[in-house]
Amino acid sequence: MHRRTALGGALTALATAAAGVLVAAAVSTAPAAAAAGGTGTGYLHTSGNKIVDSTGATVRLTGINWFGMETDNKTFHGLWSSNPWRSQLDTMARLGYNTLRIPYSNDALKAGATATGINDFVNPDLIGLSPLQILDKVIDYAGSKGMRVILDRHRPTSAGQSPLWYTSTVSEATWINDWKMLAQRYAGNTTVIGADLHNEPHAEGTNPAATGACWGCGDTARDWRLAAERAGNAILGVQPNWLIFVEGVSCPSGGLSNVWDNDPSNDEDCGWWGGNLSKAGQFPVRLNVANRLVYSPHEYATSVYRQAWFDDPSYPANMPAIWDKYWGYLYKQNIAPIMMGEFGTTLQDSKDKIWLQNLMAYTGTGVNGMSFTYWSWNPNSGDTGGIANDDWTTINQPKQDILTPYLIPPTGGGGTTSPSPTGTPNTSPAPTTPPPPVTGGCTATYKQINSWAGGFQGELTVKNTGTAAVNPWSATWTWPSGVTLASGWNATVTQSGTTVTAAGPAWASSLAPGASVTVGFTANGTAATPATVKLNGTAC
Repeated sequence: MHRRTALGGALTALATAAAGVLVAAAVSTAPAAAAAGGTGTGYLHTSGNKIVDSTGATVRLTGINWFGMETDNKTFHGLWSSNPWRSQLDTMARLGYNTLRIPYSNDALKAGATATGINDFVNPDLIGLSPLQILDKVIDYAGSKGMRVILDRHRPTSAGQSPLWYTSTVSEATWINDWKMLAQRYAGNTTVIGADLHNEPHAEGTNPAATGACWGCGDTARDWRLAAERAGNAILGVQPNWLIFVEGVSCPSGGLSNVWDNDPSNDEDCGWWGGNLSKAGQFPVRLNVANRLVYSPHEYATSVYRQAWFDDPSYPANMPAIWDKYWGYLYKQNIAPIMMGEFGTTLQDSKDKIWLQNLMAYTGTGVNGMSFTYWSWNPNSGDTGGIANDDWTTINQPKQDILTPYLIPPTGGGGTTSPSPTGTPNTSPAPTTPPPPVTGGCTATYKQINSWAGGFQGELTVKNTGTAAVNPWSATWTWPSGVTLASGWNATVTQSGTTVTAAGPAWASSLAPGASVTVGFTANGTAATPATVKLNGTAC
C-alpha cells in the first residue's frame, strides 16, 4: 500500500498480483452537447445517468477540491498566502470550475473549534471566526458567483483517514448527527447541493480476516453500501433536496488479497480507495427519496501509485475497460450519474499526461458528460500538486490546458470581476442612468496591504462627508496604464481602460451621511495608489 502524504486528500492504492479480467469495451464517451454556462436553477436531482436542475435542464458539475478544513488548521489552506480568499474563488470561477468540493473533519465542526493558518492582513474579515463561520462565508461568496458546493466528510478527525465511516472515538451516530446538523444549517441555500458521505472507504486486514469497508457483504459493521443508506436516508429526512454522493471501496470484500496462501478465494481485483464501485450494480444504494443518488469514484495517476495497468503493453488503450469495470458501467447503463470526486496528478511522468487526457475524453464533452471535481486547487497536495502554483495566485497551465475543454463555467450571481485568461482587463459598459450626485463632498484614504512580484493588494476607503445619503453609490479611480484589476470585494468592481469603478452591491447600495465604505482589491502590475478618486462623480 502507498499513502498520499499531503495534508488533506490522503489516499492509498492497493497493488494486486494481477490486474484481473477486464471487461472488453471500445472507448465510448457520452453524447456531446453544446456547453452551456452555469449549474442550473434551484436544487438538483437525478434522471437516469444525468444530473438535472429544478426545470429539468441537464447540469454538468465541473469542479475542484479546496482542502484544509479536514486538517489541523480546520479551515481552507492557502488563507496564509498573499492572495485573499475571495480572489482565489474568483480565479476558480474564471477558469471554469463551477463546483467546489470542500473536505472537512468532524473536529472542525465541534463547539470551540479554532481555525488557524490565516493571514490576518490579507483576510481581515476572517479574524475571530470559527471554522463553520468561515465555511459560511465561502459558501455565500461561491454562490454569488453561480458556483455550487458539495460538502465532503473527509476524515473523522484531523489526524487522518479511516477505512470505515466510524472509529473508536467518532461513532456512527456522531457521523450521522453532524451530517444532519450541516443539512439543517444550509437548508434553503441552493448553493449547497449535497453530501459526499465519507471519503475513500477502503480495505483493512488480510483476507479472510477482513476488517475494512466491504460492499454488499451484509455485515452492518463493515458494509459501506448499508452505511451509506443509513446516513443518506437520515440526511434526506432533514433535507430531502440534497444529492447523496456515495464513493466506492477499494476491495469489495473489505480485506487485502493474500496472494501467498495459494487460496484464490481470498484474492480479488482491487482498485483505488473509494474507486471501486464494481458491486454497486448488484448491490445498489437504496434511498428513501427517489432521484438523489450520485456515485462518486476516485481515480489517480502514477504520481499516487503505479498500478499494474499503467505498465500494461496496451496502455492507454486498456484504460476504458478498467474504468468501465470499476464505475463507468453505472453511467453507460443509465443506472446513475457519475461525479468523479477526486482525480489528479503532478504530470511529472509522461504516462500521467496520457492518463489525464484519456480520462477526460472518457468522461465525454459538453453538458451530457460525467461530472467531476479535480484534486485539487491546493498546490500543497504532496503527490498531485494543484491547479494553483505555490504562490496560490498563478496557475499550473499544463494541467489547466487539459481540463479546460471539459469545464463549464458558472454564470449568474454578482461578486467581483477577474482578468481574462489572456490577462487583459474586463470591461463593463457605463450605466445607462448616471448615479445621483453627492450633496456635499467625500474623502478618500488608501492603504496598500501587500505586494509581490507582478501584483499588489490594497484598500480604498471612501467616506460620504455630505448631508444626504448617496443611493446608489459608485466610486471611481484611475490607475497608470499597465495596472489591471485581478479581483475586488465589498463592491462590484470592474475596469475599463485605466478607470476602475466600484459600485455598491444590492445589499449595501446606500452610503449614509458620515458613513464610509472600504473597497478591497488585488491588481496586476506595479503597485500604484488610486488617483482622481470620485464618489458619484464628485472628486474626493
